[in-house]
Amino acid sequence: MLERLASIEKRYEELSRLMSSPEIASDPELVRKYAQEQVEIEELVQKYRRYKAITDELDATKSMLDEELGEEMQELVKEEVARLEGERERLLKEMKAMLLPKDPHDQRNVIMEIRAGAGGEEAALFAADLFRMYTRYAENHGWEIELLNLNETEMGGFKKAIFAVKGKGAYSRLKYESGVHRVQRVPITESSGRIHTSTATVAVLPEVDEVEVKVDPKDLRIDVYRSSGPGGQHMQKTSSAVRITHIPTGITASCESTRSQLHNKEKAMAILRARLYEREQRRQEAKIGKLRRSQVGTGERAEKIRTYNFPQNRVTDHRIDLSVYRLEDVLDGDLDEFIEKLADRDRMERLKALGIE
Repeated sequence: MLERLASIEKRYEELSRLMSSPEIASDPELVRKYAQEQVEIEELVQKYRRYKAITDELDATKSMLDEELGEEMQELVKEEVARLEGERERLLKEMKAMLLPKDPHDQRNVIMEIRAGAGGEEAALFAADLFRMYTRYAENHGWEIELLNLNETEMGGFKKAIFAVKGKGAYSRLKYESGVHRVQRVPITESSGRIHTSTATVAVLPEVDEVEVKVDPKDLRIDVYRSSGPGGQHMQKTSSAVRITHIPTGITASCESTRSQLHNKEKAMAILRARLYEREQRRQEAKIGKLRRSQVGTGERAEKIRTYNFPQNRVTDHRIDLSVYRLEDVLDGDLDEFIEKLADRDRMERLKALGIE
């Protein structure tokens, strides 16, 4: 990695020389090209130079430990060594992250889908808990939640909830939440006090616009119908709910969150575009032999990324083998510890794939 950083610094210096030469200076297009390239690597080069300076300072400070110093001075030198080592480690971590190609989706809004899996009514109640958890997480980060589709049960559970999370960097954080979430607790429907295991699936899709996903109107079938609340309550007299079917793929998207048929149609199209985009991404990855696992699996109990165990007050993320014993806080949106460690693991794996240690 340090060899690569040295090479980038060398290129940075070369760009400075090129732009100062009379031949290049007379070509505005070339100057603009080189200036843009230099801007893109400038922050990384500055961190690398700071890293080298810290390393030199650290070596000099450590050498003082070999000298005959008083006890108080010895302690001060040790503290300075610890501070410099901490700063150097921080710079190293930041530089590794900057060497990775940026995920083009990271700054986007997302469309999230939560569906009750195995476990009947208890699974639906758990899906509602997850929806609240992500709503609170979004609030903590200053993001906006827009409900797109909701299918409730009579007991207040969610068979399905589809919603948009709008805010800078939403996808960069929430993309790690895709998969099967498992809950272990005594359901309110259980009279004997026996612990049940249920699941809900979560899918996280980047929001895409019309330019990125072109949909021929001829390929769409649009159905309108009356929306209803749980158990058939709140039946609307007008047909404002919209279901759109993409005929070539069979992919469907529906929305009944507003009383406006036009608004529901717009939201259903946003969901459909996100699903079509995800489908195309998977198809392209399969072509080059990088087929990844489905985000949500089948919803069976064995396929889980995270377990929420109520009797033990424990939440365990099985991908990083991390357990915390503050379940209530997590369900109240305190997810950053998991997401930070998942992001670190992702960076490590991507660096390893690039041959950077």
